[in-house]
Amino acid sequence: MTNEIKSPRVFCIANQKGGVGKTTTAINLAASLALHKKRVLLVDLDPQGNATMGSGIDKNSLSLNIYQVLIGEATIADVRVRSETGGYDVLPGNRELSGADFDLFELENREHQLKNAIAQVASDYDFVLIDCPPTLSLLTLNGLACSNGVIIPMQCEYFALEGLSDLVNTIKRVHKNINPDLKMIWLLRVMYDSRVTLQQQVSEQLMEHFGDNVFKAVVPRNVRLAEAPAMACPVCCTISRRAGPRPIGNSEPKSSSASKQWIRNNRGNHGNSVIENGRQNRSQKH
Repeated sequence: MTNEIKSPRVFCIANQKGGVGKTTTAINLAASLALHKKRVLLVDLDPQGNATMGSGIDKNSLSLNIYQVLIGEATIADVRVRSETGGYDVLPGNRELSGADFDLFELENREHQLKNAIAQVASDYDFVLIDCPPTLSLLTLNGLACSNGVIIPMQCEYFALEGLSDLVNTIKRVHKNINPDLKMIWLLRVMYDSRVTLQQQVSEQLMEHFGDNVFKAVVPRNVRLAEAPAMACPVCCTISRRAGPRPIGNSEPKSSSASKQWIRNNRGNHGNSVIENGRQNRSQKH
């Protein structure tokens, strides 16, 4: 009998375009996993600290944050904070991260600082979710370098396809040169309006080229999703605390539906790799 420590599954939520629901996706996926009795660490790599604030943690009152972890002055065990509203742990971030790229550049193994830190708490978590900044920086590279896959929230708009191509190419380079375990990409269609013809067309292109790696559930524009950050609480938790109708139609919230699909796809294995999938390459032509 061995005492081998089981590693958590680590996933980035990334998109170099801002305002696409990246942080909202990260917070609500973490909360949904917690509701499924999973042990979750949410890592806030964005200097804006929105994932920290959205989890009910005051980013301005922190004595330590992920910056100290990245430069080797603290461990995750020293810094992590419990989100009482979401039921998961947070490795919080704030404006101190703004200068992290310059400090990381001077370090050996600069792209593996986060990976090494997570390894120290590997037995504490089933999932680690990383909310990346909307840039392709050393912070984002640290997230990609320790991840098994990437969740890309995106709007179904024309220019989003071009940005998707750039991000996928970056992920492929990281897979080839830094992290061979980075094998999966999932696309989540957000702020979706099926009445808009262009969005329908872009959605169809995504389904054609990425197949099962596009979540069947879509996230439309929704008032409660927009209100949840102001309440410092994931939307799935605000729903459970309120009486009244569901936030999206009368059925199960789409954010929860997407989470359940993702959890099913991650039982036992990581699914089919699309990093090496020929279908994905055709998406760059559009």
